[in-house]
Amino acid sequence: MSNKQIISTDKAPAAIGTYSQAVKVGTTVYLSGQIPLNPETMEVVADSFEASAVQVFENLKAVAEASGGTLQDIVKLNIFLTDLSNFATINEIMARYFEEPYPARAAIGVAELPKGVAVEMDGVMELVEL
Repeated sequence: MSNKQIISTDKAPAAIGTYSQAVKVGTTVYLSGQIPLNPETMEVVADSFEASAVQVFENLKAVAEASGGTLQDIVKLNIFLTDLSNFATINEIMARYFEEPYPARAAIGVAELPKGVAVEMDGVMELVEL
């Protein structure tokens, strides 16, 4: 895969495992899962579910921009929630970050996420060739 480009930015949390923040192949960017880590302190933002979700979107935004795109370039977004009662809240927060047409999306209830957080998101971006 000679056209595989690893994306990294200090404006999003450093990888805490054996993965890259994103990988770009051609015009497609695969965004790794982001949890609510503050990239400056690497501490979990857990003041509230809303604060956690906002931090995750900010982390995704930073990686998207480092990849040469924006959140609007995300064509598939996966949201993992440890409590599905936060579904309405995640929709409201997502509306702050995305405009129509919205990406395809899954919101999945899970038992546990890394570092005990309540939300994680990953996605796929498609960049327009210039």
